[in-house]
Amino acid sequence: MARSEELQGFIDDLTTEAGRDRSPEETPEVGIIMGSDSDLDTMAGAHDALTELGFAEVTDAEHPPDARFTFETYVVSAHRTPDLMYVYADTAADRGLDVIVAGAGGKSADLPNMVASIAFPIPTIGVPVQEKSVDSVLGMPTGAPIVAVDAGKSHNAALSAVQILASVHDELADRLVAYHEELQDNVVRASRELHEQGTPVYRDAHAE
Repeated sequence: MARSEELQGFIDDLTTEAGRDRSPEETPEVGIIMGSDSDLDTMAGAHDALTELGFAEVTDAEHPPDARFTFETYVVSAHRTPDLMYVYADTAADRGLDVIVAGAGGKSADLPNMVASIAFPIPTIGVPVQEKSVDSVLGMPTGAPIVAVDAGKSHNAALSAVQILASVHDELADRLVAYHEELQDNVVRASRELHEQGTPVYRDAHAE
């Protein structure tokens, strides 16, 4: 397959990064990838979840953010740039990634599946961007595992990624517990307000 100069340059950058000797503190733990930038509205949920849990996004590998836990975000098309997809997944471990969140849409949502196979044993969490993508993302044969969430649930995919990391990072486990407790508190606050204000007042106050 012919490669444009820009594509080759991108592949070279990933390969070079994989060859560098960096400590885990200097490399992103989570990789977020999607088949097209049109998937970004859906995949932004993963960004929001990680950011809420204190992760910072790496936009320059030479100058990573000060946060202890970080993530990266890329567009990687399984169909238009299969070479890039292969190199991204094949170098994932050497570039420091511990888990990948991969989203793709359409009936041929092959990106999560292919990345899961190439990056193995790094866990890949698949996000069907559309309802019609669910069967494609889930349709992996025995021996080729992928974790998957429901259509559009990239937020949950990111939470699952952090759960995986929390097994070896107590700090992340504590952040997840605090996150869950905040969800509980939000329910309690809503319940108290609804009970004390009554349905009409509460509904008007929370109308969009």
